[in-house]
Parts: sequence; C-alpha cells; structure tokens
Amino acid sequence: MKPRVGVSACLLGDPVRYDGGHKRSRAVVDTVGPEVEWVPVCPEVELGMGVPREPVALIAGRMIGSISGRDHTDAMNRFAEARIAALGPLDGYVLKSRSPSCGLLDVPGAPDGSGLFASALRRLRPDLPVIDEIGLEDDDRRRAFLAAVRASAAAAAGARTR
Repeated sequence: MKPRVGVSACLLGDPVRYDGGHKRSRAVVDTVGPEVEWVPVCPEVELGMGVPREPVALIAGRMIGSISGRDHTDAMNRFAEARIAALGPLDGYVLKSRSPSCGLLDVPGAPDGSGLFASALRRLRPDLPVIDEIGLEDDDRRRAFLAAVRASAAAAAGARTR
C-alpha cells in the first residue's frame, strides 16, 4: 500500500487557481507521484470561492479579497479545521509555496509565515511531514521528506496489525 499524502490540487495540474489555471509541478507529479497515493485538496475551491475567483492576500494575518475587500479569514479557518479532520490518516502533505491558503513559509502578510490552511495543518497535525513543491525540487529535502512519509506509513501499518 502506498503512503497517503495530501497535496495542494493545483500542483497536480488541476485548474483550481483563482485565474482558472494550475501550477503543475514536475517534482510532485513525475518524481514523487509514482511513490504515493495523492489526496488532493484546494481549500479555496472547497470553501466555495469558485474558479475563476477574486484573488486573495493575507493582510496582517487576515485573508482579504484583493478587489472586494471581503474577509474570508473566519470561514477559511473553520473550513481548514473541518477539512483536516475529514482527511483521515495521512503520511505527509505537499503544499503550494507562497499561497495565502497553502503556503508553508514566507507567505506575505502571514504572522507565522504560513497560509491559513497550512498553519492549521501544522497546528492540528504537528508530527505530519510537510514540504512545499520548491522543497521537493531539492534532492536532499525530497529524500528526507519521502523517508519521513515512508516511516509514517510503516508506523501506521504496524499499528493496524497490533
């Protein structure tokens, strides 16, 4: 059985971005993809924001529509907690860099550097191996992530057989 790994759906080539596009990553699809079972998630689409949609940005930690000024923060935080719980067992997660929802590090306007969904994921599943697509492009970081994912999957399989 392959490890179950959550992934930002745009990285698989799904057209879920605000402009109807995607951010297909060769490292995600071609390099890591054959080794894992992907569990795709797009928090903004699943929240009901649609495609295409108004772009959002984090401003002082709040997810704000760049045209309307609409504040999506509370809805995204509620969604993130519920969706993360509904994902069930995962062995790792690959997030979209710099996204106001899924960015892992260096997201402009994020107090802790992470997008809202990524921040909730790290808080609710602190032991889950996480990386972004940029990290997967680095051979050493990709190998370390996959080793942690395999170890998580092996531990979960061992727990099921007890």
